[in-house]
Amino acid sequence: MEQDQQFVEFVVKALVDHPEDVKTERVVDEMGVLITLHLNPQDMGQVIGRMGQTAKAIRTLLRVVGAKHKARVNLKIYEPEGSHRGPRREESHGESADTGSDAIDDFKL
Repeated sequence: MEQDQQFVEFVVKALVDHPEDVKTERVVDEMGVLITLHLNPQDMGQVIGRMGQTAKAIRTLLRVVGAKHKARVNLKIYEPEGSHRGPRREESHGESADTGSDAIDDFKL
């Protein structure tokens, strides 16, 4: 197993509730390295994170690991056919999600 693949497994297993279900596939082609991550569907949210920030951070670190070995490395999170994520919460613009206060809207420069 290559270092980039080991890195993904190490980080993801530390984040999820079902580390025994974490599996990776590594494919090398003319575009570079593609690591496909398979995990328990219940852990999908933990790996993707709020607004994709956790997945984005893992991908950024993975690119650094790849650059060290002069390889372009990408991460794909496998989502089974027919699976669905929960409905997205819609936030209305102009309201603060934390406090429900309109204080910022009333501020004038």
